[in-house]
Amino acid sequence: MPIVQCALAAGFAWWVASDLLGHPHPFFAPIAAVVSLGVSLGSRLRRSVELVAGVTVGIGVGDLLISAIGTGPWQICLVVALAMITAVVLDGGPVIAMQAASSAVLVATLIPPGNSAGYQRMIDALVGGLMGVAVVALVPTHPVRRARREAADILGVVKDVLRKCADGLIEQDPEPIVAALKTARQTQGQIDAFRSNLKGGKEISKISPLYWNSQKRLERLSATADPLDNAVRNIRVLARRALTLVRDDEILDPRLVDEVEKLSHAVEVLRAMMLADPGEQPDQAEAARVLRSVASGARLELVDGAGLSANVILAQLRSTIVDLLQVAGLQRVSALAILPVTVAHPAVPPED
Repeated sequence: MPIVQCALAAGFAWWVASDLLGHPHPFFAPIAAVVSLGVSLGSRLRRSVELVAGVTVGIGVGDLLISAIGTGPWQICLVVALAMITAVVLDGGPVIAMQAASSAVLVATLIPPGNSAGYQRMIDALVGGLMGVAVVALVPTHPVRRARREAADILGVVKDVLRKCADGLIEQDPEPIVAALKTARQTQGQIDAFRSNLKGGKEISKISPLYWNSQKRLERLSATADPLDNAVRNIRVLARRALTLVRDDEILDPRLVDEVEKLSHAVEVLRAMMLADPGEQPDQAEAARVLRSVASGARLELVDGAGLSANVILAQLRSTIVDLLQVAGLQRVSALAILPVTVAHPAVPPED
C-alpha cells in the first residue's frame, strides 16, 4: 500500500503543478509528494510542512546571496552552509536542513537570481506535500491492522521465550534458555516498529474519513505499548536468572516451572485476542480470565527453601503477569490486586 500511495501522489502532484498551475517541468512536486509520504507511516503532515519550509529557506538565502556574490565553487559552499545554519537556527528538523541545502544549490547553479522558477519550486513543494496528505486520506492503509499484527508478533516472542525457559528448567538444560535469551534480546526493533505503526495509525485515523471510527480502538491499542515493552524486559531478566539457576544447580520447585509454562499458554490466548476482530473470540475478558488463572498460582511457597535465582524468577513472573493483564485491558492497580499476597501489608490490597 505505501508503494501505491507514493506512485499515485507523485503522478497527481505532477499533473496539478504542470497542467493546472502551468509550471514548466515541476519536478519537485512529485519529489515532495514521495518524500512527504515516505515508505513508512507517521508524521506526514509535519514532513510536508518541513519540505515547504526547507525549500523556502533555501531559495530565500540562495537568491539573496547569489544576487550579491555571484556563482562559483566557494559561493556554493557558502550558500549551502548558510542555508543549513539558518534552517537549524529556526529549529528545523533534518528534512528542513536538507531541503534548504538542495534548494540553495538549485538557486546557485540552475536558477538565475530573482527568477520566478524559485518561487514556483516553493509552490511545487506545497502541491506535492498536499497531494501526499490527500492520497493518505483517500487511499489509506488500515490504521489498526499493522500495529495489531506487530503486537501479536511480540506476544509470540514472549510465548516462545517462556516456553523455552520452562523446557530448559525442567530438563536442567541451559541450551533452550540460551536460545530464549537470544530471542528476547532481539525484540527492540519489533517494539519500535509497533510504536511507529501506532503513531502512523493515529495520523491516518485523523486524516482519513474512512477510519475516523478507529480512533478509540487505536487509543486502546496504544495503551498496550508500555505494558508490552515492560513484559519483554521482564522476560529477559527471567531468562537470565533461569540460566543462572540451571548452571548453578539451584533448588527448583517443579510447580514454579509449571507456572512459567502456564503463562506461555496464556500468552498464546492474549496473542489470539490481539489478532481477533471486534466481536470475535478470544476477547479481552477471555484473555484476562486465563491470565487470572495463572496469577492465582504465582505464590510465595513456590520458592520455599530456594535460592536467589528462583526468587527472581517468581518475581519476574509476577511482574510479567501484571504487564500482560494490562495488555488485556486491566488497569495496573487492578492487575496488582489479582496477585496472591507475599507480604503482610501490601501496597495494593488483594481483590476479594
